[in-house]
Parts: sequence; C-alpha cells; structure tokens
Amino acid sequence: MAAAAARVGFVGLGNMGLPMARNLVKAGASVVAHDLDLSRVPEGAAAAASPAALAQQCEGGTIFTMLQNGDQVKAVVDAALPLCGPDTLIVDCSTIDPPTARALAANAEAGGCAYVDAPVSGGAVGAEAATLAFMVGATDDAFARAAPLLKHMGKTPIHCGPVGAGLAVKLANNLSLALQMLGTAEAFALGVSQGVDPKVLKAVFDTSSARCWSCDAYNPVPGVMDGVPASRDYAGGFATALMMKDLKLALAAADDVSTPSAEHALRVYGAVADALGPDKDFGAAYAYLSSAKAGPVEEAA
Repeated sequence: MAAAAARVGFVGLGNMGLPMARNLVKAGASVVAHDLDLSRVPEGAAAAASPAALAQQCEGGTIFTMLQNGDQVKAVVDAALPLCGPDTLIVDCSTIDPPTARALAANAEAGGCAYVDAPVSGGAVGAEAATLAFMVGATDDAFARAAPLLKHMGKTPIHCGPVGAGLAVKLANNLSLALQMLGTAEAFALGVSQGVDPKVLKAVFDTSSARCWSCDAYNPVPGVMDGVPASRDYAGGFATALMMKDLKLALAAADDVSTPSAEHALRVYGAVADALGPDKDFGAAYAYLSSAKAGPVEEAA
C-alpha cells in the first residue's frame, strides 16, 4: 500500500510516538491520531477523540500504537477492534510482554484483522531522525503490509519471526543496552574522576574496544554531544522508569537462563530513579554514579 493512499491511525503521541507520527505525515500518509492530550496531534494529521473513533476512520487501513505498557495496549486494541473492519492491520510498536501480544493477535485474527508486534530501538533521537530499528513479529503477509510504512519511520525493518518474536528480540536488546549504558557511565565517571576530559575519553572509546552505541551515539556525559538527553539535563529521552520496566519484562521472560547482571542493573537504575527522578533519561546513570548521591546498591531482599 503506498503511503499517500494509506489510512493510517496512530495512538500514543509521547516522546517516541509524536515524531513517528510526524514522519508518517511527512511521507504523505493520511494520518489520524489520538492521544490523551489531543493538543499533541501533529500538524497535518486529523484528530480522533478516542481509539474507537480512530478505528472507524481507519477501517481496512493500518493502526499504529506506541504506548507505555501492555495494559494500555490491550485497552486500546480492545476498544478499537470491534470497529476496525476486516483486513485492518494493527501494528504495536510498544515494548510489552510477548504473551500479551500473542493474545491480542489471536483476538485480531478472530475479528478478521492482522496484528504485528514491531518494537523499536534508537530512542527519541532515532524517532526524530526516522532512523529507528524495527524488530517485527508477524506473519509473512502482515510483515509485507507493515514494512513500507515502517520504512518511513526508520531503517529497514527486520522480520524476527511470528507474533511475539519481535518483542523477544527487543527485550534481549534492551537488556544488553541497560548493561552497556551502565558500563559506559561507570567508565566515564572513573576517567573524569582522574582528570581526563570526557571528550578525550569518547574519542578513544569510539576507536577502541569500548566502542558502543551508548558512547558514540547517545553519550551520557553532559557537554560531550549535542542533541542527546545528556545535553538537556537528561530530559526528553528514554525514561529510567521505562528502562526498569523493560528489564522487569526481560527478567520475567528469563525462565531458563541466569540473569545476574540484569538483576543488578535493575537495582542500579532503581537507585538512579530514586535519586534523580524516574522520568530522567536512563543515561542519568552517569550523573548518579559520578556524584556524591551514589552509594552501595543494596541487594534485593
């Protein structure tokens, strides 16, 4: 389906959803958007008063959701599904638990619709720049329908397997990212404490074995990079509370593997949230670890 002809719904216009919806508008899609705060509906998109109203306007088209948790996704899909009409494609870009996604897919299929889980990586910076990575769980047909629209919001989407597989990959990715950011933050805190310019540390890390996304694209040290949350007091990025949510989802899914590093990371991010606030970007781990507020992280009871 060409973007210019598509009826595209978008529910959830937060730090991630709003720039994603804007990029669909820029690509020529006919976008209908809904958020609890309708003032966030982007210029060029029509506003829908509710998920149900949005579903009526997008009957047979595509509906994207970008929400904070599985309960919110389920509430939106349950409200929209009776009014979607046959052949509507529902694409959830939230990070939720795979069992909820599979249950929603079954309900959608029973109603003659298709469901795709397509969580993202790249953060608010990637959402603004339309460079998000999409990890997609879907049937082959549903993936083929979703891919052209996903490409307007990011890089080439990767088909990871059936519904739920995209979320499984996302949880593994974010477990790795959580650990990577803590390692980067600790290393920079150490180097700066020894009198090294953090820009020098970045230059070395970016050309050495310490190179990683948390350092070269999303550096957590204020003054090192422009346009990242660390440059604006850790506002407007990926909230520490959301990273904690993703770690909890990953730990809940880890029935058959040992995850001691993830368990410790969850405790550290909890300390960051308590000290600096849960809405700060998770890169605020650097501010916490490099300050007098940091102390021993207590083991979970």
